[in-house]
Amino acid sequence: MPHLATFAGGCFWCMVAPFENINGVEQVTSGYTGGHIDNPSYEQVCSGATGHLEAIQIEFDPGKVSYVKLVDTFWQQIDPTDAEGSFFDRGNHYQSAIFYHSDMQKEQAQYSKDELEKSTRFPLPIATKILTFESFYPAELYHQNYHKKNPEHYLRYRQGSGRDVFIKKHWKPPTS
Repeated sequence: MPHLATFAGGCFWCMVAPFENINGVEQVTSGYTGGHIDNPSYEQVCSGATGHLEAIQIEFDPGKVSYVKLVDTFWQQIDPTDAEGSFFDRGNHYQSAIFYHSDMQKEQAQYSKDELEKSTRFPLPIATKILTFESFYPAELYHQNYHKKNPEHYLRYRQGSGRDVFIKKHWKPPTS
């Protein structure tokens, strides 16, 4: 039976691809979580009135990939110090958060966040929240697998948003 991991990392278009090729990840769905109305639309979420964040929900096989590996991958896709949005996407619905599904996920996410804070990799404090998972609503079909349906627009968006430059600067592989 697959387990779930739910992450908000700004624009959900940019969060799908980094997870989909990890061995043990069975499905990645773009959607909305953390709000106070059922089944919101993209327009409602973007208005800021629903309290939802754009997020992804990952179905994974814990026999093949650990939750810790997914959390580590999550950190490497975002600016965890930005409490006001994500890259050029501004607003509450673009904030970053880890939504835990169990006490073990909560402990592992908090430990990971604490270790990242201690690492001094970032000059500012880690702003990413760790929150209880309550509900997840899949986004409209045109948002699912956007990077595959509209690859040129997706790549321009990633590059133009500053996400790729930030990731390369803060997570570049060590030199030998």
